[in-house]
Formats: sequence, C-alpha cells, structure tokens
Amino acid sequence: QVQLVESGGGLVQAGGSLRLSCAASGRTFSMYAMGWFRQAPGKEREFVAAISWGGGRTYYADSVKGRFTISRDNAKNTVYLQMNSLKPEDTAVYYCAASSRVTSNFRDYGYWGQGTQVTVSS
Repeated sequence: QVQLVESGGGLVQAGGSLRLSCAASGRTFSMYAMGWFRQAPGKEREFVAAISWGGGRTYYADSVKGRFTISRDNAKNTVYLQMNSLKPEDTAVYYCAASSRVTSNFRDYGYWGQGTQVTVSS
C-alpha cells in the first residue's frame, strides 16, 4: 500500500515556474515507478512524466519535454515535478501516481494522490 499526497500547486504567471512534490507513505516507495498526470476541466487525464524506481529512466509527454523535469528522492519518499516556462495550457489538476512499471498509461497506476491545482495566467 502506498498513500500519496501532492503539494506545491498554485497560481503563476506564464513563463514562471513551480515545483510540485508528492510525498509517499510506506517503506516500499522505492519499489514503485512514479508518474505525474494532469487533467484540465472537460479533458481526459493526460500523461505528463514518469520515472523509474531508481530514477535512472525518465519519460515525458512531448508537450512538456524540455520544460518539466521529474525526479525522486527515495530517502525522503518523495517525487518532484519541476515545471519551468509555464504556459496557460499547463493549467490543470496535477496528480502523482505509483505503478509497478514505468508507463504512460494511467490505467497501469494503482495508487493516486488527491491532486493539486496549477493555474497559469496569461
């Protein structure tokens, strides 16, 4: 069992930066691949980034590649999403999730946080 709690969302102007954090409970955090997803009103949940259990492999959606960076600190049971050069279209609720494998398919993630709102103003 893994419980996930996101933080770090907020309101930022276009071009600004935010860093999201996702704190996990449980001693097995390092066994899970972690992902970030987002969902805007009226849209489907969208893959943003994923990272392998050891942090050696990372994957990004084309829409965020070069602007967002996913990382993790297994000693702190935390995964991060550094978001730079934010655009209004990045506005969404951002969720972190845990999976037994690195994947961009949200159906493969069995554990989810409650989400944190990110709003980018133009």
